[in-house]
Amino acid sequence: MPEGFAVTRTSLRLRLAAGLVPLLAASLPAAAQDAATRPLGLLALPQDLSPWGMFQSADIVVKLVMVGLAIASVITWTVWLAKAIELHGARRRLRQAVAALDDAGSLAEAPPPQAGIGGALVEAALAELRRDAGASPEGIKERVASRLERIEAAAGRALSHGTGVLATIGATAPFVGLFGTVWGIMNSFIGISKAQTTNLAVVAPGIAEALLATAMGLVAAIPAVVIYNMFARQTAGCRALIADVSAAVLRLVSRELDPGASIPKLRAAAE
Repeated sequence: MPEGFAVTRTSLRLRLAAGLVPLLAASLPAAAQDAATRPLGLLALPQDLSPWGMFQSADIVVKLVMVGLAIASVITWTVWLAKAIELHGARRRLRQAVAALDDAGSLAEAPPPQAGIGGALVEAALAELRRDAGASPEGIKERVASRLERIEAAAGRALSHGTGVLATIGATAPFVGLFGTVWGIMNSFIGISKAQTTNLAVVAPGIAEALLATAMGLVAAIPAVVIYNMFARQTAGCRALIADVSAAVLRLVSRELDPGASIPKLRAAAE
């Protein structure tokens, strides 16, 4: 066969194949056409790049990090709701106790002990008077002051209960999110090595999934820090009110234990 004739036949075959490719692609379904025309490195990419879609396609370690941060965020807002109600009620009761004790001329005229820290302070003073009804006024003052001081310290610790978890979340959540990001980026580089391509479309989804962990860490940490600082100020205000109630009770005890006061009247109040 002549050499020129063979070259001509080869050229005709190539042209025929080039013409058949569009016809075959047009006969495929839409999904198959998209897969056929898409570069090889994009075939395994996730189609949903929303936060939920990135969570579903993330590595198991990154998923655990995200779930932990979501739980930490729920704990933060639960503590906020519980402590906000608790501190609001404590402030209201303490203000009422301070006003009532300031209006009382003596411990006998003080309002009866009620629920709350103010009532506990008044009850402690009366209990000490019942126990040491025959003691000297100086000894009674000293022991009443000691009991009130311990009640103040216990009340301050109780008001701060539960806020430590906010400090822990605020301090550790960004680092937990950063760990998830580092792990996800490491997996992205491993995928780049396997795909043997640096196409941004191949790299971007894995990096986006990794950065989602850092975003969730910040979402959990920022409210925790803000709420912790808010509760720290409110707790300090409540401690000041507790000190005011304690001082008012001590003033009433001291007033009735003065040399010119009637000791039997004070003992009758204690009883």
